[in-house]
Amino acid sequence: MKWDLTGDRVDGLYMGQFPYSGIVTESRVKYGGDVQYTVRVDEPFVVFGAVRDVVLVSNTEINRVLSPDYI
Repeated sequence: MKWDLTGDRVDGLYMGQFPYSGIVTESRVKYGGDVQYTVRVDEPFVVFGAVRDVVLVSNTEINRVLSPDYI
């Protein structure tokens, strides 16, 4: 899997318990080599009382990646 998913559609579980799907707006390599993705979600959801329309996820929180070519 490529590390730069900017522009790709992804879905997964945010914090292991909140399902999401959306478009990756930024991919960055964090200190230590882990990759973090900024995802603008299709439908905002509530996480512990706060509405999230953008989430920061790691590659372990992404279940599926779809290239924009397939959408």
